[in-house]
Amino acid sequence: MIKNICIVEDEKFENLLPLVYMRPVYDLRCGILTIKEKILNSFPSANIFLHCRKYLEEKVKESNKNLSVNDLGNIDSCLFVNGRVLLNTKTISMIFKKGDALYYSGDTFAAAKLSGIHFEKIKANFHNVITSSLFDGIKKTECDSTVINYPWDLAANNGEQIVEDFVFHKAERKNIKGKIYDGAVLINEKNIIIGEDSVIKPGVVIDASEGPVYIGENVEIMPNAVIIGPCFIGNNSKIKISAKIYENTSIGEYCKVGGEVENSIIHSFANKQHDGFLGHSYISPWCNLGADTNNSDLKNNYGNIKVVINDKLIDSGNMFVGLTMGDHSKTSINTMFNTGTVCGVAANIFGSGFPPKYVPSFAWGGSDSMTTYKLENGIEVAKKVMARRNVQFTETDKNLLTAVFDLTKEERKRRDMPD
Repeated sequence: MIKNICIVEDEKFENLLPLVYMRPVYDLRCGILTIKEKILNSFPSANIFLHCRKYLEEKVKESNKNLSVNDLGNIDSCLFVNGRVLLNTKTISMIFKKGDALYYSGDTFAAAKLSGIHFEKIKANFHNVITSSLFDGIKKTECDSTVINYPWDLAANNGEQIVEDFVFHKAERKNIKGKIYDGAVLINEKNIIIGEDSVIKPGVVIDASEGPVYIGENVEIMPNAVIIGPCFIGNNSKIKISAKIYENTSIGEYCKVGGEVENSIIHSFANKQHDGFLGHSYISPWCNLGADTNNSDLKNNYGNIKVVINDKLIDSGNMFVGLTMGDHSKTSINTMFNTGTVCGVAANIFGSGFPPKYVPSFAWGGSDSMTTYKLENGIEVAKKVMARRNVQFTETDKNLLTAVFDLTKEERKRRDMPD
């Protein structure tokens, strides 16, 4: 039995920026669920503790009122799980069977079941990110769970994770609870879940012949949209007229999505309402892609795509990598993104041509020039955008955006964008 579990951030969180400027790594979505939700489902009877970077603590506490954050209390043993690892059933089975043990997937700490002096060592360093050196002296056990090293790993594993998460939800007795209008076509209906109060309008095709389709509650699929599984569409989202939602796509809660989307993750509370292509991408909350915004996800020479991560050009090893966009960023109409473009938090992209392949947080502009988007303006827009979804912009949100603005000053300076 696993009594206590703590989901932690390790030192490699930086490789998932800008997606994790505003959240811990375990709050990223891959499949139907976030990584944290997957872990909670795997250990339903355990006491849960959360660990995060210090500047995120206030927001994580606000979002997890019933959980202890950055405080292990009086416990004397714990299973520590790396928040960027997708534990598979084989690894979970190993954890349940063995006593104290350290599990590594490749060169990455996946989980550590600890008590005694080894537990006390972690507890004493709990105010920092968890580093591999804290596990010195503990025998390693190899496991083959999937590690999320870079943003493109989320899209690459999304289809497989939709399938796995769907199995968890498939226990529901009645899988079609919403209203299906005459003229809508459901292919392989046994592999489709449609939640209560959702409506599927005439002309819609939902094709689950190659993978499951999970549609949450109060979702509207407007006429003539086509959805191909594996696919997830979260509660209260809307898929626009004639949208083409291809396989391996996750669209979280409260999104409005149109045009063409393939093998991408739209986390939640984001809009891509109009025509335009989004492929092999990850879009964070409170983003808005203007009409006819397009991204490339394949080079003309079919070569591996290189992506700027922490000011280093990293070979992704992948032929397909699209757009990575941080929270609260916006694009104007007809914006075009090159393969592997990374856009930070609260950036406003506009103008002709392709913007740089790395757009700093709080950038204002495009291919011609960029200046710094003032923090106070970003805060005011965030308030307005969140109010439109009946979400309050709290003092905690203001503090978090301010912290990210300060954390990203150097990246703007390196691109001659003084604050």
